[in-house]
Amino acid sequence: MTASLRAAVIGYGAMGRNHARVLAGLGGVDLVAIVRPSGDPGSAPAPVVGSVAEALSYGLDLAVIAAPTSTHLTLGRELADAGVPALIEKPLAGTATEARELAETFDSRGLLGCVGHIERYNPATRALRQRLADGEVGDLFSVASRRIGPFPNRISDVGVVLDLATHDLHLTAWLTGRPFAELSARSSRPGGREHEDLVTIAGRLADGTVTSHLVSWLSPLKERCTVITGTNGAYVADTLTGRLTRHGEGGERTELETDRLEPLAVELEAFRAAVAGEGTDVVTLAEGARVVAAAEAVLEAARTGRSVTV
Repeated sequence: MTASLRAAVIGYGAMGRNHARVLAGLGGVDLVAIVRPSGDPGSAPAPVVGSVAEALSYGLDLAVIAAPTSTHLTLGRELADAGVPALIEKPLAGTATEARELAETFDSRGLLGCVGHIERYNPATRALRQRLADGEVGDLFSVASRRIGPFPNRISDVGVVLDLATHDLHLTAWLTGRPFAELSARSSRPGGREHEDLVTIAGRLADGTVTSHLVSWLSPLKERCTVITGTNGAYVADTLTGRLTRHGEGGERTELETDRLEPLAVELEAFRAAVAGEGTDVVTLAEGARVVAAAEAVLEAARTGRSVTV
C-alpha cells in the first residue's frame, strides 16, 4: 500500500482552517502540521507549529500556503528551497513581478507549484467548461460576471481587484481558452479604506469576444454568477449553489446536470494527485501569474481611465 503524503497548512485563518479540515479527511494525505505563529487555537486537526522551518521537520511531501498575500513570495521560496510542492492560495502574489518570480522559482527546481483558484473546481463552472469544449454553446458572443457581497473583515492587505476580481479574470480565460487582450475599469472606495471596494471591468479577449465584470464587497446581497452567451443560448453558472442553467431563445429555462462535490475537496484532491504523479488538473503558477498581471492591468486602467493592453 502506498504511504500517505505528509502535508502541512501554512496559515490558519478562515481559508487555512478550511484547507486543514479537508486535508485532514482526504484519502492518501496525512495532515502532520499547521503553521500558526500565534500558537495553537485549541481545535486544530494537527500539531500547530510556529514556523515553516518547524513544519519541514515533519518531512513534508506537500504544503498549502493560506497566509496573507504579502507573505506568499517569502513562504513560497522557503518551501521551494526545501523541495516541497506547494498550492498557494490566490492571488498568487501581490504584484505581477512577485508572481512571476514564484513561478520561475518552482520551475527552475522542476517542482510542482499551483494556485488555489477554487472557482475552477466548482460544479457549475466545470460543467460549463465541458459544454463549451463540446461546442454546445455555439459561437461565443460574450462573458459577463457578477461577484458581489458584504465586506469580508478578514481582508486587509489587498482590494477587491486582487481579492475577488482575480476569480473572474481566471475563470473567463479558463472557460473560453482565450486570454485577455485589453482591459478597462472604473473603481471606487467609498468605505474609506486604502484599497478599492468596487470595480467594474470591461474586457476584450484575444479573439474579440467582449466581457464585463462587476465586483464589489459593498452589497448586502451576495451573488456569484458567470453568464456565457453564444448562438445556442445563455448559460448561467451560479457558484454559490453549484447550479448551471441554460436559457434558450424561446424563453425556456433548463437546469443542467452538475455534480455536488465540494470545490475545495476537488481542488485538494487534484493537488494530491498531481504531487503523486496521477493527474495534471491544477492551476499552474504560470496561469496564476497571468491572472495577477491582468489584475494589475485592471488597477492601472482604473487609475488612469484608459484601456490597458494585456
